Amino acid sequence: MSDWKEYKFSDFVNINPTVSLNGKEEYSYVEMKDLQNGNKICSPSAERKVASGARFQERDTLFAKITPCLENGKICQVRGLKNGVGFGSTEFLVFRGKQDISDNDYVFYLSRWDEVRGFAEGNFEGTSGRQRVPKNCFDNLLLELPDVKEQIQIASILNGLDDKIDLLHRQNKTLEQLAETLFRQRFVEEEEVSWQKGKVDDAISVKGGTTPSTAKPEFWNGNFHWTSPRDLSNHNSVFLFDTERKISELGLKEIGSGLLPIGTVLLSSRAPIGYLAITEIPLAINQGYIAMLADKLVSNFFIYLWCKANMPDIENAGNGSVFQEISKSSFRELDFTIPPKEKLKMFDNEIEPLFQKIKSNATQIRTLTKLRDTILPKLMSGEVMVKM
Repeated sequence: MSDWKEYKFSDFVNINPTVSLNGKEEYSYVEMKDLQNGNKICSPSAERKVASGARFQERDTLFAKITPCLENGKICQVRGLKNGVGFGSTEFLVFRGKQDISDNDYVFYLSRWDEVRGFAEGNFEGTSGRQRVPKNCFDNLLLELPDVKEQIQIASILNGLDDKIDLLHRQNKTLEQLAETLFRQRFVEEEEVSWQKGKVDDAISVKGGTTPSTAKPEFWNGNFHWTSPRDLSNHNSVFLFDTERKISELGLKEIGSGLLPIGTVLLSSRAPIGYLAITEIPLAINQGYIAMLADKLVSNFFIYLWCKANMPDIENAGNGSVFQEISKSSFRELDFTIPPKEKLKMFDNEIEPLFQKIKSNATQIRTLTKLRDTILPKLMSGEVMVKM
């Protein structure tokens, strides 16, 4: 590390580099929602004619500059841009490597390092809730950094882990799409008029939750997992393995539904409606969820896929023009076709191996992500050196 040099971050990284776009043409557009914490790569979700917003080229790093997006880890390297250029949210800072000074992949990992993220968060400006990181604050961030050759070696180690993580995510996306296709085939295209018609309440047990008083510390920091939809806002897995917060036994007593079992299907029921996950831990929930238990007629895998297939109807059952929400009572009254037991059993046998593979991949992703996040700061700080 003796040959590492001290740089200003703004001298080491090209921040908001110039990208020329033709105002009459459409380009790839990247929204804030396209960035997921833990994923190295983000891709455009649409094409639009040029308007205001950040401009970037293939493999630039998009760095969310607004709260709470930065705290939620929305920092990704953009790929898949039409003609190699695009634009996006006004709330992005764009980072790019400088010729002969910094490697583009290394710049991405550097921007995810807590030294950089923490510095940025410590320099938020503006009113509460809408604070932003000013570009010029990076003039004051000094870091000891290696030469380009060592940067490439460091980035290659981290890239190897991220490539495996990305492959597993893509496998899971394919598996989930296959499961959705099978559901549509078995229960939409092959539906028979003789099947029983009912309501959600006839096939699924629905539970709600609450938030123990945050003014009472004795309700918090215990041993019981507690979740709000924020846990799913950056979630890209079918299964929920952990939660941001935990409550105590006293806090749990404040929630009428108590501790829900592993395999509960969670649906965010307000602003926005539609986050979904199957729990892999016993947990309690807040009032922003509808929790569904597979204790009547259908399995939790069926429930999950039914919600995905019927999401437009679920959203339309919500109320409120600004703060949309679907109540538990409205959800229970949604139309629900109940297939024969034999059909359900055959489907569960068909679908379970897909979900088990998704779960296995998700477990590997968690392990690889933890490894990457453990060695990243060690490599960035020079605590662990690469062999040149």
